[in-house]
Amino acid sequence: MSMGNAGEVFTEINVTPLTDVFLVLLVIMILIAPLIDKSDLKIKPPETKNAKKVDESKGIFIDIDKQGQIAINGNFVNSTDPTVISQRIKEIIVKLGNKEVPCTVNADGDSKEKEVVAVMQAAAEAGVKRMRVATIQASSY
Repeated sequence: MSMGNAGEVFTEINVTPLTDVFLVLLVIMILIAPLIDKSDLKIKPPETKNAKKVDESKGIFIDIDKQGQIAINGNFVNSTDPTVISQRIKEIIVKLGNKEVPCTVNADGDSKEKEVVAVMQAAAEAGVKRMRVATIQASSY
């Protein structure tokens, strides 16, 4: 193996081992990614110091508890299927007679993200244009 002359600069880098390492890491990530279940992420409602109360007779309020049970305006829904939830929301919109009715999602801190996302998707399918996530009122001002 020729090392060259004493004053010669080394200009060639062998990137083959580095490429092999990156390809192995890529394959590992591709194999592991489907196994990671992101649906068990916990919900942490945002906190606010100055939140105004909303008139409960002029909106849709959806509550999700830690067991995943869903209540729309205080009435429990027997199914967690988004089409059933969407149908219930459509019924309330027709009953209120207002297409621009606001929807507030109030999720328990121990509820799962997939349940909240399913409710928000069902509300969007029902035609809800104004949606908000309920906040926790911070006690210190």
